[in-house]
Amino acid sequence: MKRIFLLKGLDCPNCSAKIEKEVGELDGVQSSVVNLMKQTLTINVTQTAADTIASQVETIVHSHEPGVEVQEETIIPVTKSYLLKGLDCPNCSAKIEKEVGELDGVQSSLVNLMKQTLTINVAQTAADTIASQIEMIVHSHEPDVEVSEIVQESYIPEKKQEANESYNNEDKKLTVRLATGAAIYAIGMALTVFAKVPLPIELAFLIVSYVILGGDVVWQAVRNISKGRVFDEHFLMSVSTIGAFVIGEYPEAVAVMLFYQVGEFFQSLAVKRSRKSISDLMDIRPDCATVRRNGELITISPESVAIGEIIIVKPGEKIPLDGVVLDGDSMLDTRALTGESVPRSVHKGDEALSGCMNQTGVLTIKTTKAFGESTASKIIDLVENASSRKAPTENFITTFARYYTPVVVILAAILAILPPILLGGCWTEWIRRGFVFLVVSCPCALVISIPLTFFGGIGAASKRGVLVKGSNYLEALNHVSIIVFDKTGTLTKGVFNVTDILPENGFSKEQVLEYATQAESFSNHPIAKSILSAYGKEIDQSVISDYKEISGYGISAMAGKKKVYAGNTKLMDSEHVEYTVCEKVGTKVYIAVDGQYAGCILITDEVKPDSKKAISDLKHIGVEKTVMLTGDDEKIGKSVAEELQLDEYYAQLLPDQKVEKVELLDSKKRPGSKLAFVGDGINDAPVLARADVGIAMGGLGSDAAIEAADVVLMTDEPSKLVDAIEVAKATKQIVMQNIVIALGIKSVFLILGALGIAGMWEAVFGDVGVTIIAVLNAMRILKK
Repeated sequence: MKRIFLLKGLDCPNCSAKIEKEVGELDGVQSSVVNLMKQTLTINVTQTAADTIASQVETIVHSHEPGVEVQEETIIPVTKSYLLKGLDCPNCSAKIEKEVGELDGVQSSLVNLMKQTLTINVAQTAADTIASQIEMIVHSHEPDVEVSEIVQESYIPEKKQEANESYNNEDKKLTVRLATGAAIYAIGMALTVFAKVPLPIELAFLIVSYVILGGDVVWQAVRNISKGRVFDEHFLMSVSTIGAFVIGEYPEAVAVMLFYQVGEFFQSLAVKRSRKSISDLMDIRPDCATVRRNGELITISPESVAIGEIIIVKPGEKIPLDGVVLDGDSMLDTRALTGESVPRSVHKGDEALSGCMNQTGVLTIKTTKAFGESTASKIIDLVENASSRKAPTENFITTFARYYTPVVVILAAILAILPPILLGGCWTEWIRRGFVFLVVSCPCALVISIPLTFFGGIGAASKRGVLVKGSNYLEALNHVSIIVFDKTGTLTKGVFNVTDILPENGFSKEQVLEYATQAESFSNHPIAKSILSAYGKEIDQSVISDYKEISGYGISAMAGKKKVYAGNTKLMDSEHVEYTVCEKVGTKVYIAVDGQYAGCILITDEVKPDSKKAISDLKHIGVEKTVMLTGDDEKIGKSVAEELQLDEYYAQLLPDQKVEKVELLDSKKRPGSKLAFVGDGINDAPVLARADVGIAMGGLGSDAAIEAADVVLMTDEPSKLVDAIEVAKATKQIVMQNIVIALGIKSVFLILGALGIAGMWEAVFGDVGVTIIAVLNAMRILKK
């Protein structure tokens, strides 16, 4: 039976993996999958265990996440996506996401500010009426945002270009409105100062400019109040400026609204430019594909190209789909994928990946993947959705702002009312102080700049060829104290060469190599490929039968009428073969034929050139322990560990033993710190999932790497890990700076306002000025 449970509130990847593992180990459970994005647990369970499974699931979930609500799905939800065209406010995005998520029937709600989309999972019964409810919520926060349902996502280059514009027609209209309001305000002030016009004329100019500048803010505040949402920035600005008019501070009232709107305008531009920066960094989506059909070349959308079709890529064009080069030689610019400026050469028979820019020659390519499964498509989707996984600091700021605003409004009311009653002071003065307090207290600096910084951090990492799947993982990289490396393909090149053949019992070197080649002929393992390469001849696979790969041991197969074993000492022991242990350093493949030991093949792997520097740099930036895990023998493990100056190593491990070692190391880490595992992403998926942060090495072209890991290093260089942690630390540093700047300066001005030292002009700096400083500081991460 298939059972689906909604785990509402689940947001911890580490806990998700533990829940998935523990539920999967329950009696009767055949499979267990946690989807953190959808906050669901899907299991296949036998009929006999079905009655008690719900309570067992709830017990396991609450042992890791007591606050998560567990609820079984009775109806499979419908996924719907909406385009929120013009949405550029992180604060409003968070509110829309929260309020839509609270609607009846909605099981999950996710706003992606970069793509300007809202994705929900909703019960079938509520699906028909949900669109109108979403539109009402969106327009209650952002009246000018266009809401439309995305029926089928398709690639339209014009839409992409329009979405990437950082200064569009709406911005131009707003600029004209602000300029007009500011001009009328300036004229009114000039007439008052130089021409000494009467108060009614001065008021006429000021009121007209106020309506132009702040009419939309006041109207939005009224609409929100009518819906029960009182405490937001629109309310704060409206009450404080209208109050300033009431107490006779007319110029200050208009000035507050003018600078508030100017600040909001700059915030909007900053968000759009940050989004555009990330889009530009990952601008690898191809515009079109030239396909050969019926002897003719036609240009079509990449989505319309089928697997196995022939495409032509000219110099200056992006490769639209993954494939194999049938004809042509060229240099490929892989900068957008890997962050590397040195082009790669490709020739006939080589793999060509989508998103690379063809530089020199014409390439004829046979496609091996559909567009949706291609490297470019997967990377674009990964980067676009990275902002949806929020860091703990982001979640804290959102929650903080929710409670902070009502508190300061109450404090402002107390400041305006209690002192005149208790001390007998002037009402006008204390009311003015209350309004100053309100203006300063607006939390825009935090709710705008913090998400923007993480957003920029993900973009900065992308530029270096490091793909981070969410700001939660970017923040987690700051706390990594232990890094565990797989050896082959991570610290070493993973390019094996046969360096020696040691025959015994009358077998020749050629015979040992031939038997090994026959046994390994169906394997894709790097060791198998090195043996096939050393043999260098065609293999008649028709004589090979009963082929079996034994995980952690090796291979058994029938070569004609002979039973051949090729593997490690464990395989020889399990088959009771008497053999001679090879004492040389390297990977050993022992060969037995019909139960008789034939000899040993010695294979060596080289350490990557920058592995030693990467380990040294990691220790320099604060990583406390570096550990290596390998399935190779003790001598190889010790040799590599000593060469790279690793703190610990564990050799001769089976795949499941690697998970056990990671769990052991995890239990010994410093409280509050994180453990990261770095592997090739192909055969290390279980360990990548178990670690606090799973990092896949050399993810370029590797589907398994992109799927399994939390962070993907797009090249084979371990030093990219240092880049990833440095970007994470820089991002965190800017986040903390903004928190200190915003809260520190606001606290000072709140006190000065309460004491009557700061007026409306100072209040404007305390709000808008601080916000602009924080936003500009956040943008620095893209330049680092």
